[in-house]
Amino acid sequence: MSAIPVLQSIAPLAATADLWFVDIWGVMHNGVRPYASSVAACEAFRERGGTILLVTNSPRPRESVGRQLDGIGVARSAYDGIVSSGDVSRSLVEDWAGKPILHIGPERDLPIFANLQATPGASVDDAAVAVCTGLYDDEQETPADYALMLANLKSRNVPMICANPDQKVERGGRLIYCAGAIARAYEALGGNVSYAGKPFQPIYDLALEIGSDMRGKPVVKDRVLAIGDGVATDIAGASSVGIRSVFIASGVHVKNGEDIGDAAARLFAAATSLPIAVMNTFVW
Repeated sequence: MSAIPVLQSIAPLAATADLWFVDIWGVMHNGVRPYASSVAACEAFRERGGTILLVTNSPRPRESVGRQLDGIGVARSAYDGIVSSGDVSRSLVEDWAGKPILHIGPERDLPIFANLQATPGASVDDAAVAVCTGLYDDEQETPADYALMLANLKSRNVPMICANPDQKVERGGRLIYCAGAIARAYEALGGNVSYAGKPFQPIYDLALEIGSDMRGKPVVKDRVLAIGDGVATDIAGASSVGIRSVFIASGVHVKNGEDIGDAAARLFAAATSLPIAVMNTFVW
């Protein structure tokens, strides 16, 4: 594999795109505070006529994600809209209206069920489907804490809907597990899991539709750039739908102090989905 270019600035790529799909956690903020350079880069692109959609694997609907961003301090001037895994997962959840639904995840993720006929409340023993939005306590728990629950669900072949395909994110300098880690553990047992967020196509179809509506005309994929820190989600997902991507270093994949060029060689050595460039920091 030839070396992937290391960029010091995203500006040279700005003229090659009309629409950016920007990941949130790890790119716009670290779960605690915003990245000022990322906010400034997005504002600069918008000032030059570009459109930015924050495309996230958050299990919450976009309105809830927006409020969370406000609380963290990510300026609304940095983006035009939000597309979340929670948005595209809701249709999968609604298919189970009237059936006993087990919610695996924290109470803060309950907005995914807002205004749906499908509502949670079932126990592990009587659930017809499990909707996983995360861990109940992601500060303390790991997927190992769910082994008995998952074994119980698999014994009855209960399907799972994973509303956040991410396996880990960085929160304030430490890594925490996400719903994707629970889903992968369930799949390892032979469980059936449905996904709609990155790297799967439904979230990209929705983002392209919304982005085109915002710009008033169809946006071709050649004029879209995805920016993210997830190898198996942001980069692989963009590649699978024919969209270029830029990889941003974060603690999820890049070790503290590791050279970004060395990290890219390690991360993408055997990959078929490659970014067109990598960056230590998302900066204009």
